[in-house]
Amino acid sequence: MAFAKKDLPKKSENLSDWYNRIVLQAELADYGPAKGTMIYRPYGYAIWELVQREMDKLIKERGVENAYFPLFIPESLLKKEESHIEGFAPELAVVTIGGGEKLGERLAVRPTSETIMYEAYSRWIQSWRDLPLMINQWNNVVRWEKRTYLFLRTTEFLWQEGHTAHATHEEASAMVRWAIDMYAKVYRELFALPGYVGRKSDAERFAGADLTMSYETLMPEGKALQSATAHDLGQNFAKTFNIEFKDNKGASQHVWQTSWGFSTRSIGGLIMTHGDDSGLRIPPRLAPVQAVILPVKSDEAVLKAAREIEAAFAKNGIRAKIDASDNETIGFRINKWELRGVPVRVELGAKELEKGTVTVVRRDNGEKLSITLADAPTKIAALLEDIQRAMYEQAEIFLHENTRKADSYDEFKKILAEKHGFIAALWCEDPECERKIKEETKATTRCLPLDSKEEKGKCVYCGKSAKHRWLFAQAY
Repeated sequence: MAFAKKDLPKKSENLSDWYNRIVLQAELADYGPAKGTMIYRPYGYAIWELVQREMDKLIKERGVENAYFPLFIPESLLKKEESHIEGFAPELAVVTIGGGEKLGERLAVRPTSETIMYEAYSRWIQSWRDLPLMINQWNNVVRWEKRTYLFLRTTEFLWQEGHTAHATHEEASAMVRWAIDMYAKVYRELFALPGYVGRKSDAERFAGADLTMSYETLMPEGKALQSATAHDLGQNFAKTFNIEFKDNKGASQHVWQTSWGFSTRSIGGLIMTHGDDSGLRIPPRLAPVQAVILPVKSDEAVLKAAREIEAAFAKNGIRAKIDASDNETIGFRINKWELRGVPVRVELGAKELEKGTVTVVRRDNGEKLSITLADAPTKIAALLEDIQRAMYEQAEIFLHENTRKADSYDEFKKILAEKHGFIAALWCEDPECERKIKEETKATTRCLPLDSKEEKGKCVYCGKSAKHRWLFAQAY
């Protein structure tokens, strides 16, 4: 461990320091030797593997196939779509020397894959029979961030990026909606993290897209986290890269495209949302270890029972681990696994063995239970589901309590100054008002929720007519 647990600051008093120490102490990640880079340690990477496993099923069920495209993108390709390159230019990393020689054409290190993938799509798509073309990548990307934050904002990060091409805009629109709903499902059902699905403003949409949808979550200090996005690219890239097909009547058409992505910043959101003063609290469905079995003493009979419990858990689909380290006290081991956020702790000693029971402790609320050895596998499986539900409900209460309406600019600024969180406010959708609000308050439009209803009113900033209540917040 990098720090003694007693040195862990309180989350409620210093979120930033608490967060950084938790990531290091719980051995989720470490700093890389190059500025802004991060090493994913096995415990942290195991969470990402569980996300991959579950999300990959959903992606493949939709008919999207996995592939891999090169990391290096010729600069000429990247420059083909002007608004796209303009959006990424400040974050680009560029290779100018290879094999000890100056390159004839500079290579951008992949910030996202639209350009390199669509050059291939233009060669692969010829007929309506080639559509839809739907490909997903699990890969890494590089964006040269000025300010970095473990998991949440690093120079290199891991993600999935889906890219589809369709014969009609209706098909593409349906794909965008499926993608953002899939992300919402993953966040709600795996991460126990509620949020808002909505449309981004024109100023906040992805460079090169006609429309961007996002899943917006709220962190403990009241800042928003853009947690996933899905983009309707229209025919913008298709026209630039000449991605055409012959329809069933023999006429040439440009395809309609989408792209959508979900990254390891999601793990940062999980840490911030669910952690407490004692360390991590990992929702059971994403916990690398769902139940840690702690023999109180290294007695052979106790160890034999622990191994039997571990095997019974495995048969019931519970990810379990025995920690019988004889060089650590039981108190140290309890603190270690509490810090690492394991949902359930199972304590077993001579007294429990004599009674035919185990002592079970929930990480989410500290509740202690005594369960018979025979019932332990089924009861703990049910307990894990209850913990998952309870953690989601707790986060949902926080989200609702910290989403407030503002009907005047003074009220808007007061909420930001005193409470933070999401602010639902009428906005005229004039980019100039949006720019001024951001300049004066550091709050940005996060999204227009999909379930929002039209209402008659005045813009919170300029007083002009407005019909939609957008969500604003300060963000990472």
